[in-house]
Amino acid sequence: MPTRGVVYVHSTPLAVCPHVEWAVARALTVPVSLQWSPQPLDPGARRAEFSWTGRPGTGAAIAGELRQWSMIRFEVAEEPSPGMDGERFMHVPGRGLFRAAVGAAGDIRVGEHQLRALMQKTSAPEALAHALDRALGTAWDEELEPYRHAGDGAPVSALTRVG
Repeated sequence: MPTRGVVYVHSTPLAVCPHVEWAVARALTVPVSLQWSPQPLDPGARRAEFSWTGRPGTGAAIAGELRQWSMIRFEVAEEPSPGMDGERFMHVPGRGLFRAAVGAAGDIRVGEHQLRALMQKTSAPEALAHALDRALGTAWDEELEPYRHAGDGAPVSALTRVG
């Protein structure tokens, strides 16, 4: 049963745009041509967003390909599919890649075992709050938020992969 997802390339240098397309094409196993537009927050950079359809795990494959380009700001989301949680990946230069399971509404899920481990490792309330922020990807969200709004109204491409 295929699933769907979306990729937001929030900011990439113009010279890297073809490499982003090739990386996504490797993950989807189909040629990819994105509609690039200027990123107002990063002069000289470009942004693109597109939807895809593929097998469960395609989001991880796309994120794995894109993370090789450390200067790219991006997000990849994969919807839940039968028997599988959805996933969300966020990448920020200098911070690296964040991955989380997501529910049907797109909210990040922190599992019972992960919560118990956080509670065991942290005794002070401030330390627990910091650990929960990390588990939720708060720092990535805060850094990407201005770039999300800078893309409002930009064109969206739809990609599909058969298989």
